[in-house]
This record gives sequence, C-alpha cells and structure tokens, in this order.
Amino acid sequence: MKIEYKNTKIFTEKELQRLFLSVKWESGNYPDKLVRAMQNSTYVISAWDGNKRIGLIRALGDGETVAFLHYFLVDPVYQGHHIGDELMKRILRYFENLLYVKIMPSDPKTITFYERYGFQQYDNYSAMVLRNM
Repeated sequence: MKIEYKNTKIFTEKELQRLFLSVKWESGNYPDKLVRAMQNSTYVISAWDGNKRIGLIRALGDGETVAFLHYFLVDPVYQGHHIGDELMKRILRYFENLLYVKIMPSDPKTITFYERYGFQQYDNYSAMVLRNM
C-alpha cells in the first residue's frame, strides 16, 4: 500500500462525507459545510490511497502564536498503518514556529497518542461546546 499525502483544501462533498461517516462523526451528515470548512482552514493535509481519501488533519491558526488542530481522522480500514502518525508529524512541522499547538481530544482513549508528540493535559483547561444544530 502506497499512501500519498497532499496539502490541499479542495474536496468533494462525497469524499468528505464518506471519510467522516467511516469514523461515525455526525459532521459527515453535512458535507456541504465540511467542504466550506476545509476551504476556510489555515492548513489541511490529507492521506490518499489511489483516488480514495483515507485520512486528514486540519488546523485553524493565527500564524504567529497558536494553532488548533481540529478534524483529525483516519478511515478505520486504514488505522494501524501509521497514517495518523505521518499526518501529525507533517502538521507539527508546518507549525513548528508557533508558540502553541492545541488539540482538544473528544475521546479520552486518544490522549496517549497525543502525549507521544508532547501534548500535555492541564487540570484547569478543558473544552466546552455549544451545539447550534
């Protein structure tokens, strides 16, 4: 299996919907919003197996002090092949001159993955969410 990594914000609704629903994320039900979200992101890296998008990571940042990693996912069929590892390494290289790179894991099981890259948890800092749908 030869995986190709691309820095692009160009996506079709269908490919984003398939990828997001493969990990059972509700946002996959809004592919038109996902396409616009990717276009408005600071940086997006995606993983491809031929013509199939199998993973992506995106960030929102200010260019100087902080970037927030959001939407980091790999199709379950491809998990365990170090694709997430490569996506993380690439995005961290892109933001290596910022003061902070932050992520708010939605699944506690992923915390040890992020800790391998130097991310730390703080007792007095947690995400809060307002859902508008």
